Amino acid sequence: MNITFIGGGNMASALISGLLQQGHPVGQICVVEINADSGEKIKNQFGVSVVTDLPRGITCCDVIVLAVKPQQLHELTQVLRPLLNNQLVISIAAGIRATDIMRWLGGYDRVVRAMPNTPSLVRAGVTGLYAAPDTSPQDKRNAELILGAVGSILWVDEEEMLHSVTAMSGSGPAYVFYFIESMQQAGVELGLTPEQARQLALQTFLGAAKLADQSDEDAAVLRARVTSKGGTTEQAIQSMERNTVKSKIVAAIHAANTRSQELSEEFGRL
Repeated sequence: MNITFIGGGNMASALISGLLQQGHPVGQICVVEINADSGEKIKNQFGVSVVTDLPRGITCCDVIVLAVKPQQLHELTQVLRPLLNNQLVISIAAGIRATDIMRWLGGYDRVVRAMPNTPSLVRAGVTGLYAAPDTSPQDKRNAELILGAVGSILWVDEEEMLHSVTAMSGSGPAYVFYFIESMQQAGVELGLTPEQARQLALQTFLGAAKLADQSDEDAAVLRARVTSKGGTTEQAIQSMERNTVKSKIVAAIHAANTRSQELSEEFGRL
């Protein structure tokens, strides 16, 4: 499978790295990157082919990964449209619907939309995927191979559900960082050094997430198990409940979902 990435940013680099680590032949990956410094960096780092000319980059490829910024995608599709030759097109541009991409490409229907998140940079991501109705099972398997190189994948049957994916996992790392930031601040206020507070906060998150991942029990059950009656954890949880922390987190995720819908509508007017 010959894969061409249009755009050589962080997410494209993560996918290339993951594919190569899984044994994908370096000679079957090409990057179209107009920025000379970025292109040289990718070429030196991975040894893949890097070109600045779009027609040359997609001539012999089976899959095209659109890895440009959302604001650049409409213009790119207008150049790409007459050059397509039955390749699978995968978009990782946030907020832009597959239906709009297909429209911009003149009704081209071999399109998969992907919503990866930033932990993909360390091959610990999760990606939501939506396939256009006429996408073949083989196209879906190819999309799984590419996006699965940087973490787990989740297919949704309706494209609207990618707003939920965006609100949960796309924006989710920021929520985790925010909580870690808060724990570190509390640790310093309680007399720990910044380094000690960072170590405790990070390892607690890593350990708790690993424990939850390896358990068949719901997070609420795991939380209750470590919340001893009259103990320190109970006091902390009761404080969070009094301050409606859970409901505010839920409201924040709903707000992210709403904004994702708004952005899709804005891009869809192009």
